Amino acid sequence: MPTTPEQASARQAAPQRVTARRGRTRRRLLDAALEVFAETGFGRSTVEQVCERAGFTRGAFYSNFVSLDELFLAMWEERSARLLDDLRAALADAPSATPREAVRAALEAIPVEDAWYRVSAEFTAHALRNPSLRHVVVAREQAVQDTVLPVVVAALERAGRRVADPAALGHALVAVHDGTAVQVLMEPDEDRVRERRAALFLNVLDAYSTPAPTDRPPTAQPPSPS
Repeated sequence: MPTTPEQASARQAAPQRVTARRGRTRRRLLDAALEVFAETGFGRSTVEQVCERAGFTRGAFYSNFVSLDELFLAMWEERSARLLDDLRAALADAPSATPREAVRAALEAIPVEDAWYRVSAEFTAHALRNPSLRHVVVAREQAVQDTVLPVVVAALERAGRRVADPAALGHALVAVHDGTAVQVLMEPDEDRVRERRAALFLNVLDAYSTPAPTDRPPTAQPPSPS
């Protein structure tokens, strides 16, 4: 019996429904993993805890992930990618920003979140114990630098400053972000901590840039009286 157009359409739609449903399942597992790992710690978390938080069985888990390690990596990569997208969008809206405005836009785009900081710090420690994962952390830091540096360097140039070593500036900005995040979390209600953090970023921009030379010839000095 020949296949009708309606039957063909239904057969095409079935895999799409399965794919969409599986995508939603994966999304809920990733969100549950972030919550469980932040609350319990990756080393003390179990597949059962993640499944219970997501509202699924172990079968749903293992149809998406081989192990808790794979889930940890997928969750960290997905969350990092989302934060990078937010950062790119915020900086794209500031093409003519001053250095101060560029710093403010970046800090507002990637606010310090308690749960994400704990998970990210634990993933970094996990990567240090597993050399095969170190490239993931390095790639994330490079992606942040590739996103931020063009905007920051352009803002400094508009302010009459030149960056001799953009890579060094990028490493310094990532280090300041990671190092000051814990201070913000320890004193979340202290506005002074956030203000000092923003000021530290601006100090780093000054430290890694110099006044750009001008093309104007030096002003002639009047002859000294004889």
